[in-house]
Amino acid sequence: MKNMIAQSFGAMKEDGRLLFDEPLSRHCSFKIGGPADYMAIPASEREFTDLLIFALENQLPFFILGNGSNLLISDKGYRGLIIKSSGMNKLSRDELYISAYAGTVLSQACSFARDHGLAGLEFASGIPGTVGGAVYMNAGAYGGEIKDRLYFSRCLRPDLPSLKSKNPVIYLKNVEHVFAYRKSSLQTNGLIILSSAFKLEQDSSESIAARMDDLKQQRNSKQPMEMPSAGSVFKRPEGHFTGKLIDDCGLRGYRIGDAAISEKHCGFIVNMGKASFRDVYDLIQHVRKTVKERFGVDLETEIRLLGEL
Repeated sequence: MKNMIAQSFGAMKEDGRLLFDEPLSRHCSFKIGGPADYMAIPASEREFTDLLIFALENQLPFFILGNGSNLLISDKGYRGLIIKSSGMNKLSRDELYISAYAGTVLSQACSFARDHGLAGLEFASGIPGTVGGAVYMNAGAYGGEIKDRLYFSRCLRPDLPSLKSKNPVIYLKNVEHVFAYRKSSLQTNGLIILSSAFKLEQDSSESIAARMDDLKQQRNSKQPMEMPSAGSVFKRPEGHFTGKLIDDCGLRGYRIGDAAISEKHCGFIVNMGKASFRDVYDLIQHVRKTVKERFGVDLETEIRLLGEL
C-alpha cells in the first residue's frame, strides 16, 4: 500500500505532504497519539478528492483531521490514511460574506473578518479548531454559535459515484445542517466539508478587535490555555454547569497518570507532561461515574476519540 500511495501521489511525496508512520501527537492539541500509517496534506480540492477516491477504491480507512483541537487519539495510532485539511486554508470576501476553506484555523477566519470590518464571529476568535471542525460540531462560546452566522457549506459525499461525477460538490444551506447544541447533520449524513460561507455585519475593525481582545482576556483568565488539552471535555448538561458539577465532586486537580482535571477550570483535562490515551480515557470515565453517582447527571463527552482503546 505504501508504494501504491507514493506512486499515486508522487508530487505530494516530493514536497513533504505525504508522510508515513507520522506521530499524531504532533498534530493535536492534547499532544497525545501514536503513528498514522499514512498522512496526506492536500493543497487543493482536486488533491483532496483524489485522496478520497484512492482510499475508497482500495478500501483504505480514512479520517479527516483538522487542527486536532477536539480529539483524543489512541497511543496505538491510526491504521489507515489521515487526510489533514490544513493545506486547504484560503479565505475570501464578497461584500458581507466571507468564505473559508475547511482547513482554515478559525481564529484566522475571525481575524480576516475583523480586518475587513465584518462583525459576528468575535465569539469564535479563541476557539482553537478549524472552520470545518467548527461547522461539524456547531462550535460555540460566550453566547454565540456557528449556526448563528453560517450561510452555506460546500461538501463532498464520500462515495465513488458522487466523487467521480462531473459536479461532485453538494451545497448545504444553513437549515440543512440541522444545527443543535454541539451537533450538526454532518455527524450523521457522512458529508465532508470543503468550505463554508458566513454572513456578517459591517462594523469598524477597531470595535471588533476590542470585543475580541476582551473575550481573549476572559478566556485566558478562566481556562488553562497554557497547558495541552482538547478544550472542554464534556457537553454542558441541561440545567447544570459541567465544571461546577466536577468541582463539587471534589475532583479539582484529580489525576490519573499525567492526565489531570485542571485546577483552573474543572471542565478541562490537561496533559501534565507525558499523559497517555489511557490516562485521559480512564480519567474521563472516573469523572462520569463520580458525577453520575453524586448528582445523577450523565455527562456526554464533547471531544472525539480516534483509534483503538
